[in-house]
Amino acid sequence: MAEHRTRHPRNRAHHPRGGVRVGIRQAAERIDAATPPERDRAVDALRALAILGVVLGHWLVTALVVDGGTLHTASPLQHLPWLAPISWVFQTLAVFFLVGGHVATLAYTSARARGTTYPQWLRSRLARLFKPVAAVLVLWTVAATALLLTGAPFGTVRTLVKLALSPLWFLLVFGVLTAATPLLRRLNPLWPLAVVLHVDLVRFGLGGPDWLGWVNLPAGWLVPYTLGAAWTRGELEGRRAGWLLLGGGAVVTAVLVGWAGYPASMVGVPGAAVSNLNPPTLAAVTFGLAQCGGALLLRDRLRSGMRRPTAWAAVALVNLSAMTIFLWHQTALMATTATGLAAGRLPGLHTVPDGLGWVAARPVWLPVFALVLAVCLVAFRSLEQGPRRTGGRASRVIHVHRRTEPAATKEVRGA
Repeated sequence: MAEHRTRHPRNRAHHPRGGVRVGIRQAAERIDAATPPERDRAVDALRALAILGVVLGHWLVTALVVDGGTLHTASPLQHLPWLAPISWVFQTLAVFFLVGGHVATLAYTSARARGTTYPQWLRSRLARLFKPVAAVLVLWTVAATALLLTGAPFGTVRTLVKLALSPLWFLLVFGVLTAATPLLRRLNPLWPLAVVLHVDLVRFGLGGPDWLGWVNLPAGWLVPYTLGAAWTRGELEGRRAGWLLLGGGAVVTAVLVGWAGYPASMVGVPGAAVSNLNPPTLAAVTFGLAQCGGALLLRDRLRSGMRRPTAWAAVALVNLSAMTIFLWHQTALMATTATGLAAGRLPGLHTVPDGLGWVAARPVWLPVFALVLAVCLVAFRSLEQGPRRTGGRASRVIHVHRRTEPAATKEVRGA
């Protein structure tokens, strides 16, 4: 018996599952050890949550339906409006712009202190943002051309291309705001918020033209972006700011939806007269303020949770491929849908999302979407991360996000 007990731990260690767990833990510990101790891991955790929220939200509410030999987009929110709260959970773009504004202003201040010129700084910021775009554009140009030449309906090709390239609007807006960071570092978020308010008053209250709403495309996302700049200045460190944003944003959004006629869904719904997101409305912006408040309140918990090597490794890996994940997640959905057609119209994938059956079947497809997206990551992640480095040099995407403590705040202001 004693001999059996002595060998048992060794046998467990050599068990395939045990070996995999040990390997994952060791890899996570290496990533944890390679991370600078002064890095604010809550920033990366919030970015990862924002990206994954958008991806899961699209996978849950975007459907490609076969209708008379043509594919067109549909949404369960169109047929089942009581599912609108799903959009409240997964429409997390405001958090991404909050983190983006914070990181960009912090990086620009640091670059100035090192003597880096604005063109050099901007080129390095935009390179990783837009390099993965080229692969998406090339692949879908080839795919669309091939589909049209083989007789695919034009409506189907247009639907697929529009869905595949829809993430690009976000990158364009984010790129413009990044380029304007030196001008936005001290802009009070109330200014762009006032612009959104007045645009909606003219558009909805006074019967103004619909095109006026597109003014809110930059102005609406300027609100969380400049909140990120305020975070860098140390103005959002206390929990009071988080509670004010969360409570105030939630109350105003509820009033706008309940009494001012704004849609309850925070994403676009096919066939709806008004979209909260395209372009952003006042309701979308105030909802984003509530999300930003919640994100600020989560910082301490996230910093504590990110001390665990496995949790931090998962967040770090998502951040390394954030743009690739964002750009290719719709392609993963469409590739799964197109491949599945060979087996007929599958529930939750090709059927009209108008009942509980579709809602129950859809989550089953999420692991399949994730697997196809993983293939895309393996194929295209090098465009975002750059070539692998040798000789023990750290990856260029290991940047330091310093927590803005009072002393650091003075340095940022004086830079």
